[in-house]
Amino acid sequence: MKASELRSKYIEFFRSKGHAVIKSAPLVPENDPTVLFTTAGMHPLVPFLLGEPHPLGRRLANFQKCIRTGDIDEVGDPVHLTFFEMLGNWSLGDYFKKEAIEFSFEFLTSKQWLGLPLDRLAVTVFEGDSDAPFDSDAMESWLRLGIPENRIARRPKKDNWWGPAGECGPCGPDTEMFFWTGQGEPPHVFSPDDKAWVEIWNDVFMQYNKTKDGRFLPLQQKNVDTGMGVERVAAILQGKSSCYDTELFAPIFEALSSIAGKPIPSSADPFLDRAARIVADHLRAAVFIMADGIAPGNVDQPYVLRRLIRRSVMQARKLGISGTFCAKIADAVIANYSDVYPELSAKSANIREEMDREEEQFHKTLDNGAREFEKFISRVPAHVTKKVISGRNAFYLYETYGFPVELTVEMAAEKGFSVDMDGYTEAYRKHQDLSRAGAEQKFKGGLADSSEMTVKLHTATHLLHKALRTVLGEHVEQKGSNITPERLRFDFSHPEKMTDSQLIQVQAIVNEAIAKNMPVSIEQKTVQEALEDGAIGLFVEKYGEKVKVYSIGDFSKEICGGPHAENTGSLGKFRILKEESSSRGVRRIKAVLE
Repeated sequence: MKASELRSKYIEFFRSKGHAVIKSAPLVPENDPTVLFTTAGMHPLVPFLLGEPHPLGRRLANFQKCIRTGDIDEVGDPVHLTFFEMLGNWSLGDYFKKEAIEFSFEFLTSKQWLGLPLDRLAVTVFEGDSDAPFDSDAMESWLRLGIPENRIARRPKKDNWWGPAGECGPCGPDTEMFFWTGQGEPPHVFSPDDKAWVEIWNDVFMQYNKTKDGRFLPLQQKNVDTGMGVERVAAILQGKSSCYDTELFAPIFEALSSIAGKPIPSSADPFLDRAARIVADHLRAAVFIMADGIAPGNVDQPYVLRRLIRRSVMQARKLGISGTFCAKIADAVIANYSDVYPELSAKSANIREEMDREEEQFHKTLDNGAREFEKFISRVPAHVTKKVISGRNAFYLYETYGFPVELTVEMAAEKGFSVDMDGYTEAYRKHQDLSRAGAEQKFKGGLADSSEMTVKLHTATHLLHKALRTVLGEHVEQKGSNITPERLRFDFSHPEKMTDSQLIQVQAIVNEAIAKNMPVSIEQKTVQEALEDGAIGLFVEKYGEKVKVYSIGDFSKEICGGPHAENTGSLGKFRILKEESSSRGVRRIKAVLE
């Protein structure tokens, strides 16, 4: 079964169970400061998981494009990917554990759907602790459906518990489904630590609210949030040993083979196979990120994009590819996915242009790194017999110029030098520890903050957006926002730095709107009705057929998911802190309410 059929069957199945189908949201969350990218299908549903009614009802399903970088060092193994598609279904205070597990079991095992053999399935459930009891409901549901007890593993909170994102908030146990991919019959007793058991689906049961004092209280609205990886399941259904062996990657490898003039990947060399997989994964992810309006840059999403492209260029060198090639791989990705994600073909020209520009710029950076390498060499006196490039300097070349240590070792050997690999490994380890700590914050996921100040700042972004379009022109479009209780950050399309006069004018327009104490009203309309009524709809693909339109007096009208203040008079005084570049063609404003 190909991925396209898997997507179709999933949607068909959950439609038959009364679920409304929603569209995939953009990869860049509109208003969630806890993540840089959409890492799961639940992110666009945050307000509705918190109790706000969804326009399409209480049962929802979709397939969602996602980016996760927390496991980037594992990319290239059979199952880890930077970009992936997640199939999901949700109950917003409707059905709960019994029905969710029955749905999962039926879709996995019924011959009408996936038809996976029962004897190759296993599951995990939450074992319980001092905060919450053993999930006997999930256990009994699986036993009743025919999963034997020896194929059900009880796991602690670190394995089978979701959330909360911060110190407090909605959370609950989950149950995970695994498929045996090893040779022969699976072991009699299931162990999820055996890598031949591959996780394919996760049902999360949000039933508790963790309080600030550490108590776990029952939620009034109990939700179900599930996720199944398209690439992993497609590989299993096709009998493949890796996600990279499916039709989702075949066109990319064909393009790489054409560029390199030899078959890629080649099973004769696992080291080169991994390099080819990293190139395919990273450039596929880069294409999807760029299609959502992100250009390479030095912070946040633009920085992640830049690293993905540059890492691809370095890995491609191992394959004998040294010229510019990224745009050709982008073409293969776009051709393979445009029928499902039409935004790829719509942005294809821009994607190619940005790929070429970034690749050319990186080659210049590598040239600069080579000159820096020569400086390290020149500082070593000629009479020194044991010539060594320190680990700190080797890591500096990697971190600053993108030099992989293998290239530094190769260049050093040509000059009669060695590289302190122990020192390099230590510097790299410290860097990873820092990056991992940051990733745990930036990519932890979860429910966005809905505090009073965050709500006010979110409302202020509508005023700022309108003021920017008034001062700079109708070409201004929102490219993303990040809101915390302390400040708002608003990214928008504009080709040049704003002048002081323009910033003063924008700030004055926003404060005038606040002073008028205009009401904030809401209507539910179809997307077409909202756009015809003059609403700005820059993220309409994330909301579905029916949308919420927020009007602030007669000042602004936008399609948005909320939350918002009741009137502008409650916002306080608006002050712009900083205006700066976010990425190529995108500016960023940071502002506060006082």
